[in-house]
Order: sequence, then C-alpha cells, then structure tokens
Amino acid sequence: MQMEKKDIRALTKDQLRDFFVANGDKAFRGNQVYEWLWNKRAHTFDDMTSIGKSTRQMLQDNFVINHIHVDQMQKSSDGTVKNAVRLHDGLVVESVLIPTKTRTTACVSSQVGCSLDCNFCATARLKRMRNLNADEIYDQVAAIDSESRLYHNRPLSNIVFMGMGEPLMNYNNVLKAIEKITSPEGLGMSARRITVSTSGLPKMIRKLADDEVKFKLAVSLHSGLDAVRARIMPFSANFPLADLRESLEYWYAKTKSRVTYEYVVWKDINDKKEDIDALVRFCKYVPCKVNLIEYNPIDDGEFQQAAPEVTDAYIRALENNGVVAKVRRSRGKDIDAACGQLANKTETV
Repeated sequence: MQMEKKDIRALTKDQLRDFFVANGDKAFRGNQVYEWLWNKRAHTFDDMTSIGKSTRQMLQDNFVINHIHVDQMQKSSDGTVKNAVRLHDGLVVESVLIPTKTRTTACVSSQVGCSLDCNFCATARLKRMRNLNADEIYDQVAAIDSESRLYHNRPLSNIVFMGMGEPLMNYNNVLKAIEKITSPEGLGMSARRITVSTSGLPKMIRKLADDEVKFKLAVSLHSGLDAVRARIMPFSANFPLADLRESLEYWYAKTKSRVTYEYVVWKDINDKKEDIDALVRFCKYVPCKVNLIEYNPIDDGEFQQAAPEVTDAYIRALENNGVVAKVRRSRGKDIDAACGQLANKTETV
C-alpha cells in the first residue's frame, strides 16, 4: 500500500534542511527549496529551476505541493475581482481583490464555510467543512498580489480576513499564514496592513493580546444591545457584550491598538435611537473607529438596508462623541463579492 505523500509546505525550514542531510545532500538545499516554496511561490517541483533534476525527482517521490487553483475569476464593473479558489481536496472557497485609487486590498477566507450562524451572512448558511491550512490562506494572498500587479500595476497593499469563516476559530493556521505573509522569506508585507475581523470571541481576543500580535483587529458588532445582537448573530448569546467589552479593554491595554467596529444598520432591527445610543456607549470603552457598512441582500427579505437618514443619525451621534466613523460602500455587488455575500456558488465536484 502506497503511503500518502506529505505536503512539503507543512515542513519548517529546519525540517527541510534535516531532510536533505538525511538523504546525503547539503543542508543549504533545504534553504533553496524553502525559498522556492514561499518567496518564489513555486506551484510544482519542476518550477524549481535552480535545483537539479535528480533532486527535484527525489522531492516529487516524497512530497506534494498542495497548491490552490483559481478555478474561476469574476470581474465586477467597479474593478473588484472575485476568485473561486479550488483546494487540493476539491473544496472551494472565495477570495476578493478590492481596488481603490490608492490601494489594493485582499479579502481572504479562513474556513470552508463557517462555524457561526450570523443570520444576515450568506457564508453562515454553509456548514463548516474544514479549516484552511496556513499555506492555503497564504496562496489566496499570493494569487491576489499577482492579480493586483497584473491589473493595477502595483503590489497588494492591504489584507483583511473578512472572507469565508471565523478567523479566530482557525487561530493557529491564521497566525501561521500571517507569519509567512509578513516574513521577508514570504511576501514581506507589514503586519500593520493586515486586519483580522472576528464576530467577537472574547477568549480568543484575549489570546491575540497575549500573543502580542502586530496586526489590526476588527469586530463585527452590529448592536450594542445583547438582545438585538443575539437576533442578528444567535451564537453571541453565549458571549455577552460585557465579556466582549472586557476582552477588548484587555486587548487595548496590551497592544495600544484601537479596534475597528464593523456595523451594518438594518431597517426595523437596529435603526432606533436606543440602538444609536447603545453603540455610542460601547464605543467609549476603548479607543475605536466605526465602519458603517452598506448591507448587501442575500436573496430573502428578512434583512433590509435602513434608510439613509438613519445612517446619517449614527454618523452624527458618533462624531459628536469623538468617535471616528465612516460609511463603507460595498464593492463587487454585481458578482456577489460584497461583504456578507461570499457563499461559494461554484460547484465542488
């Protein structure tokens, strides 16, 4: 019975060096292969042209490179690009390139499906099939960087973990991916240009603070009232706002990094004065800014965008209390690439 080959990118550089020494080669060969895998983004062993054929064959005999494949790429009228990314086991996730005049941002996925049950989000209607590995997250970013260079003549400038899945429920792989993305041996991007968005898991936010991460934190808040938030995001009934508040205070005490609150305003759900007042109160606990996000429907009528004057009232109240707030217009709506719309409509057969 033939043993299943190991994904070579699961090995550290030291493990690669040890492999070559154990097979009668020099340790530095491991350094070369590591550079090909990460910095040069080799998809196959044959791509490693500076390494001899016999060595490449040895790698082929022992390992695989479980690289992603961009199955389908859709372009929006506003320049947004959505990738349907096929994984080595046939499953598919989606990632998005969002261009503006001054930057290009990658919105990447961390899970196939999602572990949570936010009622307004198309991804949450998919069952969580598995976590993405660190290399699969890295590959999404590398693919979007290549597209940014091709279509916009500039490298990728920012990354947001706001695609499919809850990043903090795939904690280790997300942090490993970010380590590779920010390493000079990987993509060499600044951690300050990376934002990890969570639905609000207090225990994991504390862990981020303890691990002294350098990237930014965003929280999908959507209400400063427990009862309203539980209607929007049922899982949050297990994580009261008081616990979330304490974890964010801990985060700020440890990192001195302000939090971004992502907040959608819906008609008849969180569009009353008491909702505005509750958000203003919550914003006073730690330094923060608020992104009021334009809602993108997902086929049914349960959630509808609130009237513009309600959003204006939120902005006024926040600004009057010294909170930086802006309305974030969604991009890529015509290809279902906007916030909350990633539902993986590509077949996975």
